[in-house]
Amino acid sequence: MKTKLLFLIICIAPFAIKAQSSSNTCATADSATHITSAGTYSITSFDGTAPVPGCSPGSIASNGEWFAYTPTNDYQVEISSDIAGNDGKDTKVQVYDGTCGSLNCIIGNDDYDNYTVYARLSNVKFTVQANTTYYIAWDNRYDSSSFDFTLTEAPVLAISFNEQVRSGGGTLRGAVDMNNDGLDDIVSIVAKNVNDSNVYDINIQEQVPGGGFTGHDYPVSAPYSASWSLAAGDYNGDGYNDLVWGNGSGVNIIKATNSGTDYAIVETKSGIFTQRTNFVDINEDGRLDVFICHDIAPNIYYMNETSGLEFYQGADANGVPEGLGIYPSGGNYGSVWVDYDNDGDIDMFLAKCGGGEERRKNQLFRNNGNGSYTEVAVAANLADPIQTWSGAWGDYDNDGDMDVFIGGYSGASHKMMRNNGDGTFTDVTATTNLGFFTYTGIDNAPVDFNNDGFIDILSNGNVLLNDGNSTNMSFTAYTSGMPPQGAIGDLNDDGFMDVTSGSKIYYNNGNLNNYFKIKLVGNGLNKAGIGARIEITTSSGTQIRDVRSGEGFRYMNSLTTHFGLGTDTNITSVKVYWPSNTVDIINNVSVNQSITLAEGSTLSTQTETFAEDLTLFPNPAKSTLYVRTKYNLSDAIYTVFDISGKRVLNSKFGKDNTVNVSSLSTGTYFLRVMQDGLSHTQKFIKE
Repeated sequence: MKTKLLFLIICIAPFAIKAQSSSNTCATADSATHITSAGTYSITSFDGTAPVPGCSPGSIASNGEWFAYTPTNDYQVEISSDIAGNDGKDTKVQVYDGTCGSLNCIIGNDDYDNYTVYARLSNVKFTVQANTTYYIAWDNRYDSSSFDFTLTEAPVLAISFNEQVRSGGGTLRGAVDMNNDGLDDIVSIVAKNVNDSNVYDINIQEQVPGGGFTGHDYPVSAPYSASWSLAAGDYNGDGYNDLVWGNGSGVNIIKATNSGTDYAIVETKSGIFTQRTNFVDINEDGRLDVFICHDIAPNIYYMNETSGLEFYQGADANGVPEGLGIYPSGGNYGSVWVDYDNDGDIDMFLAKCGGGEERRKNQLFRNNGNGSYTEVAVAANLADPIQTWSGAWGDYDNDGDMDVFIGGYSGASHKMMRNNGDGTFTDVTATTNLGFFTYTGIDNAPVDFNNDGFIDILSNGNVLLNDGNSTNMSFTAYTSGMPPQGAIGDLNDDGFMDVTSGSKIYYNNGNLNNYFKIKLVGNGLNKAGIGARIEITTSSGTQIRDVRSGEGFRYMNSLTTHFGLGTDTNITSVKVYWPSNTVDIINNVSVNQSITLAEGSTLSTQTETFAEDLTLFPNPAKSTLYVRTKYNLSDAIYTVFDISGKRVLNSKFGKDNTVNVSSLSTGTYFLRVMQDGLSHTQKFIKE
């Protein structure tokens, strides 16, 4: 009996009621005895100052109660009023760091629905740093009753999330800035019944600076739901993102109007079994086009012409001559637009439905630089017959080119394919610990969750955490407590990427690593710079990202490009290679900030030196044009334009600095050479 009693005392000791009492203000809590350990704490009345700013949705209360908490170690902390004895009560909590004169929101919660007692109680999880003071404030916005809450401390995980209920309903599909304020918003498509049939409106939860969201409903009455996918991009250049979404019966294209305060239908088309959707400049004319995977017929695309969006399907001399997925019976699931061969133009990987027939094998379309594409999956070693649905493209080993995690579905195995830098890929699944990862599904997306500077993968409700080894790429699978597949964005503007899915937001608890975010503002009809390559260099090396509309299978992720930096405290350079071939460079950039960069705003002043050294011969040229320069042009990108400005050739130099112009018609052309942020354009004549 004594042994059992001793055991009971040991088990309940960490949760005994602690002596620290609440204070009426942040300052008095700071002067009082701080909480320094786990335990159960009490609030007996509300007669203090209400917490401001609010860290969760809802109005400011009339009163609040405050605690100061200074942990002795780094912990993963959980604060919860969702405990026995609090049934029927309604609580709201905010957590801050900083000082009482300048409080910074860490996290907040009103109603927590993974409850054991009652849905209107509160629960937050976050990471704390030893000897740093945090301020815990409860308010009486809905209830002034007394209650207890628990504070628990656990070892810090490599990656963890805090699950919160979001506002707004509908089918959630996007985490992307819709009102052009630089903050990621949440986009859902909501059904409504009209004359005994459903039509679909837009709900946007706009992120508010300092935390929380404000909801807006837009009644567009589109005929098709977003049961398969949604993509965002500004195709008409007004500065506000437009939308495309669809289901098994058709597709809708919706544009923002009135400076992003309303939306209107541009196109709807029936008979389209919509799968992955994208905004992308397919023919590289500076205008965003719309691409739509078709499950049971050739893919369709709307080319952005001066007269508006023009519909094409399959191979079309006026669209894409060779087509992009043209099998009559379709089999097209997940399209990702990526510059896999580092030649400065955008290529396309097409995840397929799986099987021995050619139409069921994954495809890779190389952009030829002249408005046409060549299917090269067999030569690249990517023509897999597995049912894929989506591929997650990223430079997982930070060697300067895009690798791909090919997702498996319905019993098929995943594959990690390393880019060899020569247009081919090698299967490294067995040496990356991914051979043991057997959870399958349809959605896979790249993201650096722990800000260590190495891209991780959100794979069907699991996080494949990159171990950060450039030489021997490897991953650790976290399969418990991770967010389900959803839209990825920074939903509290703290520099750590979050996930939203269904009715929840999964806030990344973060760590002490640094970050950098950059939002592009392009010229013309591609304001988000979709298709641009961004390269940053720090003391740890170089990272690259492509700006993409449409990752994975269903969701639209943030168009603000995110980099984790680990412990690096300065960025040596940021280089942006725009689809227009403009290059912007910024040097000595501070960490832990989000910047906006306009196309052409930081053009290199070194271009003149580069130009003075570069000569072309023979000029006129019959078949081969030589480029003479003191610079090493190995892997530099060259582009040839005709007299009307149309791009007719695009590739990388080999070792001999030559351009094969034999396929060109007689006439005047312009050669642009780009390397390391420098560019020069020079005229030549083809005989």
